[in-house]
Amino acid sequence: MTSSSQHALPEQTLPHWRRAVLKVGSNLLAADGGGLTPRYAEALAGFIAASHAAGRQVVLVSSGAVAAGRALLRERKPAGDALVARQALAALGQAPMIALWQSLSARPVAQVLLTHDDLRNRRRYLNARATLRELLALDVLPVVNENDTVAVDELKLGDNDNLAAIVAALVDADLLLIASDVDALYSADPRRDPDAVPVAHVAALTPQILTMAGGSGSTAGTGGMRTKLEAAVKASAAGIPSALFSGRDEATVQALQHGRLRGTLIAAAGSRMQARKYWLRHAPAAPGCIRIDAGAAQALAGGRVSLLPGGVLGADGEFHRGDLVEIVDAAGKAIARGLSQYGAAEVRRLAGRHSREIGAVLGYSYGAEVVHRDDLITMNHPVAPDQEISA
Repeated sequence: MTSSSQHALPEQTLPHWRRAVLKVGSNLLAADGGGLTPRYAEALAGFIAASHAAGRQVVLVSSGAVAAGRALLRERKPAGDALVARQALAALGQAPMIALWQSLSARPVAQVLLTHDDLRNRRRYLNARATLRELLALDVLPVVNENDTVAVDELKLGDNDNLAAIVAALVDADLLLIASDVDALYSADPRRDPDAVPVAHVAALTPQILTMAGGSGSTAGTGGMRTKLEAAVKASAAGIPSALFSGRDEATVQALQHGRLRGTLIAAAGSRMQARKYWLRHAPAAPGCIRIDAGAAQALAGGRVSLLPGGVLGADGEFHRGDLVEIVDAAGKAIARGLSQYGAAEVRRLAGRHSREIGAVLGYSYGAEVVHRDDLITMNHPVAPDQEISA
């Protein structure tokens, strides 16, 4: 599944995007199972730089740490349990992997190590999202990888494809780009079936589509087309389309800069906003609520505003930072629902205060908003019943 079949792929228009997550596999960074090389990474870094110059934001999810660590210890084979050895190699190779991307970027590069547990825990999820948003605001290139030294289950799966999909939802991306040594999804494994043909567009990820996936095609990477399609399923449910393409073909990578794709485009199952808002409306809320005054209720009813502490009257019950809570007016009528940036005790202390006082009152701040507008839905705004997702 390499770019040798590229001539069979029609060029198509990428969906409009302002923020994308780009996942780069080990097969593009490791030289035939050896150490890291800029051979293919250089063109991808050029795409990131061109996107930034055009006012777009890219979050990079990069594999390659284990391959880099293995190359550094070429003369000394790690002893002991295979999993423990891979964790040690990941720790050893993370620094040179980040150094490679920094050498190819004129902007500062930031290392962000995550596990799936970080993204399942709502408070850690919000912390990770706030950090990534701040890095993007600072014009820094975030380079995300799994924290393989502790992510035992995820390391067994080699699951950076799925991590990229989760990060795409985390940062509210418009597009998930997956670069590898595979140029597209094929009707069958072209290494074994000479009649296999590339699939340029997938409207829906049906079971029949998923059966087309094969395994990993090299020793450097641990994923394959199956994990790429699993990632596309997650992204699609979050309202994010995915593009699979060959990162080894320089012309393909350069075409991305002009909004053109030579690969497989997988459509989203509805809009990103619909998917997220539907989840906020229908997911179970934590016990308790945030009470707001008439002015805040009127502002929220207008839509697309955040809830600031100045409009808060108080909080009932007990909930924690990151919980989904009901927002009610002084009479107890439900006005909105959202993810609270602060726990119930903190909200009670901040009630009626100005946002600039948060740090002085609490001794720390998670942001100026009690509930950010991206994490809030008002009850008077209907949402199309797209499939429910875990945002």
